[in-house]
Amino acid sequence: MSRTTRIAAAVGAAALCASLAACANGSGGGSIASVNGQAISRADFDKKLESSPAARQTLNQMVQQDLIDQYARDKKVDVSDAEIDKKLAETKARFPAGQFEQILKQQGLSEADVRQILKQQIVLEKAVGPQVKVSDADIKAYFDKNRQLFDKPEQIKARHVLVADPKTAQTVFAKLKADPSDANWAAVAKQYSTDPSSKDKGGDLGYFGRGQMVPAFQDAAFAAKVGQVVGPVHSQFGYHVIQVEDRKPAQKATLASAHDQIKTQLTQQQQSRQVPLFLQSLRANAKIDVYDDRYKDLFPPTTPAGAAPPSGAPASAPPAASPAAAPTK
Repeated sequence: MSRTTRIAAAVGAAALCASLAACANGSGGGSIASVNGQAISRADFDKKLESSPAARQTLNQMVQQDLIDQYARDKKVDVSDAEIDKKLAETKARFPAGQFEQILKQQGLSEADVRQILKQQIVLEKAVGPQVKVSDADIKAYFDKNRQLFDKPEQIKARHVLVADPKTAQTVFAKLKADPSDANWAAVAKQYSTDPSSKDKGGDLGYFGRGQMVPAFQDAAFAAKVGQVVGPVHSQFGYHVIQVEDRKPAQKATLASAHDQIKTQLTQQQQSRQVPLFLQSLRANAKIDVYDDRYKDLFPPTTPAGAAPPSGAPASAPPAASPAAAPTK
């Protein structure tokens, strides 16, 4: 499970906790809604929620959060605002612009909620830190086996205007051929382009490599010289007028260029193995009393009383708790 996935799971779990807590903290009686005058009682609603699988997951998550917080307090594991700020920035960077905030809004979470989740993630990273060891020999071995993964293919930066018919495409081509300035590209794209993702950005598509665009577009773009306006190019989306703005040649990776990326990757792999063991240890050495028979089987005894407390000092978001969410960039 990737770090982004763990964060997304954490946000989802936190949202669920908040939702159930809100229900539990309601007025306590009366109706929560009515359908054509027929009341749905708060008691029935709470009973339905509390008997759902989601309630078991939420209780499990809340216990885990308390265990992590207690560990941090007992072991005096401090997490600074600067550490959380750095982790938050790294998390946001994994999502397309605006998606992180959109996910938080959908989940009903504030940035403060996410900061708390990330704080626990950092505590866990510090807890399993002594067990995570990545040597230069490990990094070299991984690089030698996976060298091709770190090679950078040729990339180009391009912009385009997409229209529906060849006549409009010829008009656009003539306008941009006569004046390929940034200002004119911005004006023409805004007026004519049917591509909603780029029309308000002067047609900018950013950098991309082969295989990321449809074949007709790709062939024309990679064949063009920097600064050249080409087209119209017909694809299943319509007619494109294209300009290549920059070109990055393919680069063969070296151990030095890939070193930090590999170290991070191997560290995260080890953390993903160590964190569940650490959490299991916390739970095994905790006294967890469950007063509701529906949840008695959630926390069965796992070790004899008096077992040694977990050692170590804090790592990535807990597997079950692991913003807001979403796709790795």
